[in-house]
Amino acid sequence: MASKNILLGLMSGTSCDGLTVAAVKLSPFSVVAFENFPYHKALQKKLLTAYKLRAPQLSQLHFELGKLYAQKVTQFLKTHKISKAQLIGVGMHGQTVYHGPKDKFPNTLQIAEPSYLAEELGCPVVSNFRERDMVLGGQGAPLIPFFDEFVFGKNTPKILLNLGGIANLSIVGKNIKTSGFDCGPANSLMDLACAKFLRQSFDKNGAHAARATADKKLVARLLQQKFFRQKPPKSLDKNAFGTAYLNKHFAAFEKSQVNHLLATLNYFTAAAVAQAIKNFIPKNQQREIIVSGGGAFNKTLLENLQKLTGLPVYTSTKFHIHPQAKEAAAFALFAAQTLQHKSNHCPAATGARKKTILGRITL
Repeated sequence: MASKNILLGLMSGTSCDGLTVAAVKLSPFSVVAFENFPYHKALQKKLLTAYKLRAPQLSQLHFELGKLYAQKVTQFLKTHKISKAQLIGVGMHGQTVYHGPKDKFPNTLQIAEPSYLAEELGCPVVSNFRERDMVLGGQGAPLIPFFDEFVFGKNTPKILLNLGGIANLSIVGKNIKTSGFDCGPANSLMDLACAKFLRQSFDKNGAHAARATADKKLVARLLQQKFFRQKPPKSLDKNAFGTAYLNKHFAAFEKSQVNHLLATLNYFTAAAVAQAIKNFIPKNQQREIIVSGGGAFNKTLLENLQKLTGLPVYTSTKFHIHPQAKEAAAFALFAAQTLQHKSNHCPAATGARKKTILGRITL
């Protein structure tokens, strides 16, 4: 009989481009397999605009996505020769439809019905990780600093930067109080510009951005906006740097200037991170940056980060964690903590009043 030694983590980020599944072992922590399952364009479009749906349509999408998750996980297990009997449990972030920590009544909504996975796999599924943190006065985000402390917290100080749709970072290390926060756009604006002008989903390697110079005066003006000056803890809704923001602040760029636009957006992303590090991270903790998420493959973005921060920049591959597997792997860890009745968030990062156990278990 197979021993139960594997947890699965599922993550679908703010770009709504697909589902990442990671299989991890806990002791010692390792990612044993991971895979990305791209969404069809029609589903991506539906998810990106899900916050506009009426209740019946949103409810249907919640179930549709849960069923799709179960299908993709079954496929994942078959491909990577992992048996259901090996599974301890699953941590599922779900798809964020809306995140409003600063609303009059703070709230957040992630969808994808977990019952499909629980029924298909025959193991506990932990979902809805953000709510309880918010009930305790936190922002429900970022959650990844807990993972970063677990994996990287015993060594020299590190800034762990995730570049998904939104950029968020953690600061961890020996004798350091772990913290973290959302710091601005990551791939969101660049991807929208690519879709609008190039009919492609992203700027591979930052190639278009590398062919032009950035409008640094525009970037300097944008960095005066309230969010960038606001002290942590702070988190962003996925639409904070979406189509409306692009149309409002970058409307002057025409199709013929797409390289100039992408150079500016790329520089803006890196400059927002650099300003956040300068303003909110003590100098003695600014040693190196470890990048994960899709932005880790944008060569121009990594070069801009290195120039603007003056710090060494590596990807999480250096630590044997694929940049696109990290967030999914984190939710596997969160699920393990929930199932063991152990705390799995970082109140210093979210602003919650105390530690608690996040996640709702579907048996």
